[in-house]
Amino acid sequence: MPTHYSAQTLLIEGPDARAFAQAQFSSDVQSLAIGQWQFSAWLDAQGRVRALFHLARLADDALLLLLRGGEAAPMAQSLQRFVFRSKLRLTAHEPRALGTGPALDTYALSREGDATIFGCGAYSLVVGASEDDTWRLPQIRAGWPWLPDNALDQYLAPALSLERLQAVAFDKGCYPGQEIVARLHYRGGHKRHMHCVVLSQPLHAGTVLRHESKEVAQLLDVAADAHSIEALAIIGDDIVSQFDQGAPHCVDGDVSMRVTNSWSA
Repeated sequence: MPTHYSAQTLLIEGPDARAFAQAQFSSDVQSLAIGQWQFSAWLDAQGRVRALFHLARLADDALLLLLRGGEAAPMAQSLQRFVFRSKLRLTAHEPRALGTGPALDTYALSREGDATIFGCGAYSLVVGASEDDTWRLPQIRAGWPWLPDNALDQYLAPALSLERLQAVAFDKGCYPGQEIVARLHYRGGHKRHMHCVVLSQPLHAGTVLRHESKEVAQLLDVAADAHSIEALAIIGDDIVSQFDQGAPHCVDGDVSMRVTNSWSA
């Protein structure tokens, strides 16, 4: 543990950029104003999250994706198969440094030189700044997931709390996985959700925790300060129901965790 994340970014530009993104991604892209960003995702036909990202509108015909896990180049190649006759260009940028900047309103977007700044409220996330991971712990506490490689293509939107992040839309028409997203929204029934936990020891992002050979949790991201080691974890509802509120629980050998916050879909 520590894990340093670089900025994986993908540019979609051209007259059909917004229409293409609206048809492929889960958020309401058409509502996104220039100089703003929103959470969004690219789902497969079964509703599993292939990619989670900040989606920013740089100009009328230009969108920038900052991936929260995964790599931009393979995603660009996969998206290219759906371009057909659309007038747009997909460009996967080389990875850049990802750092922490000053306060900027959440969802605001700013440019300074060749740096792109995503407002997160009390701080900002800066593409092209010197590497600085202090943004990670407040994002874990806010329930903003970052997906390790072994969590890509694994989880449905409710497990990652994408509805709360306004990363899924229910009334904008079809996109991959839309039927599954709508069914889970209106009928419920998903049995795994995201929680913020405090760990008894440092572990790597992506670690799967087991108890008596049964998987009980997967860690999405892990960060620490001088006082605690905290993580976002996907945990089965049946497991969480056995936890005493606020008490630490042994989950894997000598590892224990305590749930401090929970999010539904």
